[in-house]
Amino acid sequence: MATIKDVARLAGVGLGTASRVVSGKGSVSPATLVKVRAAIDQLGFRPSHAARTLLSGNSRMVGVYIPVLSGTFYTPILQIIDNELRAAGLHMVVAFGAGLGGARQQAIEGLTFLVERGCDGLILMTNVLQEEDLSVLGPRPKPMVVLNHYFDSISGQCFTVDHKLGGKIAARTLLDHGHREIALVSGPASLPDNVARVTAFKVELTAAGIDTGAMWAVEKDFSPAGGWSAAKELVESGRRCTAMFCANDEMAAGALSYFQEAGIRVPHEISVIGYDDTPSAEFSAPRLSTVHMPWREMTQNGVSDLLNRCYDLQRPVTRNYPVTMTLRASLARAGQV
Repeated sequence: MATIKDVARLAGVGLGTASRVVSGKGSVSPATLVKVRAAIDQLGFRPSHAARTLLSGNSRMVGVYIPVLSGTFYTPILQIIDNELRAAGLHMVVAFGAGLGGARQQAIEGLTFLVERGCDGLILMTNVLQEEDLSVLGPRPKPMVVLNHYFDSISGQCFTVDHKLGGKIAARTLLDHGHREIALVSGPASLPDNVARVTAFKVELTAAGIDTGAMWAVEKDFSPAGGWSAAKELVESGRRCTAMFCANDEMAAGALSYFQEAGIRVPHEISVIGYDDTPSAEFSAPRLSTVHMPWREMTQNGVSDLLNRCYDLQRPVTRNYPVTMTLRASLARAGQV
């Protein structure tokens, strides 16, 4: 395989001159440029990734950390990031939670892995890291943006969606459909975005005169299995509810599956709504009504901001994204089906 030294030797120029032609940086006379390019073509020279990094100072790689590499939530977000990076001629390196430590330690190790890979910038999507954990980036940290989480120390690099509004919309939708006996399936209490949506949900119900302290509620883990077990527990409790709010779509999918197996008709006997509006929500049975969170808009703007920081681009960046309700077949008015 030809090297940059071979190119310089064949073109009759110094190694630095050949490097400037390959990297596109620095001044080279037109005649020299022609000679070096001819040598590149004759030798079939293609610089390795390591060589391109040394020549340009950029790896053209962006590191992404997510907690898990599965499910219907993170996979579409990774696809959005990859599409944006590929369109800009960049590549994605992904790290995700794995190992023997807890979620926080896994996130620290994943972030360290991406830094050591020489990525030009980092995209971080996890709720478990603390401000002090950012020290793993070193004294001269790489450009970074954070999705769906907020750090006071780098607030301008954080991109989030309005979970308080999302929770309020979920409650208001059920109230507007006449539901007052409502079951709540929340996610982990340790996750700030879950706390925000669930708290706002309860506040809206309280304002409507519902005693949220007496409502049927259970905490699960954002998984389909968690939704399945929550629906099973509700049925076995004998508590009569006309609607269930699941704090994400994966738990809602699990709940729908259990109700179908148990012979409980949705929405005829109980309505179910989710949260996120992931692509799978449109194809559940019945099709899931869910709070539409603007994950695409948040992710695309976060990527644009990072590329501006890494490569001195001028891509437009916005931070306010609409939160809406997507109404489908899993929701009906209380007592009218």
